[in-house]
Amino acid sequence: MRDTFVATATTFLDDPRTTIVLADISAAAFAPAAERHPDRVINVGIREQLLVGVAGGLALTGQRPIVHSYAPFLVERAYEQIKLDLDHQGVGAVLVSIGASYDRAAAGRTHLSPADVALIDTLHDWTVHVPGHRDEVPGLLRGAVCGSDSAYVRLSTQSNARAYPEAGDLRVVRDARPGAPLLVAVGPLLDQALAAVADRPVTVAYTHRPRPFDTAGLRALAGTEVILVEPYLAGTSARVVGAALADRPHRLLALGVGRSELRRYGTPEDHDRWHGLDAAGLRRSVEEFLAV
Repeated sequence: MRDTFVATATTFLDDPRTTIVLADISAAAFAPAAERHPDRVINVGIREQLLVGVAGGLALTGQRPIVHSYAPFLVERAYEQIKLDLDHQGVGAVLVSIGASYDRAAAGRTHLSPADVALIDTLHDWTVHVPGHRDEVPGLLRGAVCGSDSAYVRLSTQSNARAYPEAGDLRVVRDARPGAPLLVAVGPLLDQALAAVADRPVTVAYTHRPRPFDTAGLRALAGTEVILVEPYLAGTSARVVGAALADRPHRLLALGVGRSELRRYGTPEDHDRWHGLDAAGLRRSVEEFLAV
């Protein structure tokens, strides 16, 4: 996904309103673009607050900044600047992160960011994209850059086997009987979710755009049981799902990254397993939920 992002973002520099703002991360990858557009590929160094502040200033002049770093540096470290220099000023930018919740688990807690989408969710009307495959990146990035509002694009090293580029709204990828439990999988957790319910009558829908959440699609598909599988902090979208179904009886199981700090390194696959987000862990949680 990262390579696809670099290639796609570079093409947007043909539009003089586009500027790419970096804080050392991926600077080497953007070096050829910086040679061609030295005034519109800006590397502020390891200064993430400045990274977002510069983006806010550029946006106030009419530029469309693409702002890039690791998720914990971009969203958590610079949250105040996102809140003030973008949200409060009423200007838009496209924030693109790598690292996801624990792609760089071996680097320790500094590089883990399961709470990033929850933080963005505190702001006003941001669009959030969580692609599950590299081939979903160009289209959603193009839509974000060509828009005027703020967007957060969360890239990952983890991937589904198949791309669904048009799955902003909920896309049914496995249709069970009418009234069957509905599982909504976000981004790169679709394959694990499908494997977890392979022998159960569960409808599975996919989205790579959890904000704005497709509440109309949810209402059309949901029966009594809804299972939400997200690759970031568990329960991040629970309030949205709950509000969308508030007028009908329903039960919700919200699965995602747990709140306890594991204090382990390991691999992304290890963390999937420790948080119950591998196929086996998801299967256990779903079976317990549906057995009630």
